[in-house]
Amino acid sequence: MMKWLVTLILALLLLGMLTPWLNRLGLGRLPGDMRVKHKRGVFYFPFASVILMSLALSLLAYLLGR
Repeated sequence: MMKWLVTLILALLLLGMLTPWLNRLGLGRLPGDMRVKHKRGVFYFPFASVILMSLALSLLAYLLGR
């Protein structure tokens, strides 16, 4: 259980760090994604992008597992 939790946290952290680059591809601007601008910086919460990427990676893993 702990292994899955660590993997999930690392995946969310990686996607959060890659969000500025992924914005060029259209990710990060989906209806469920949030961007909070503060005087110290901009914080990204890519909820919809994470779900979309998870579905895409699950489909890829399913297709490669056959």
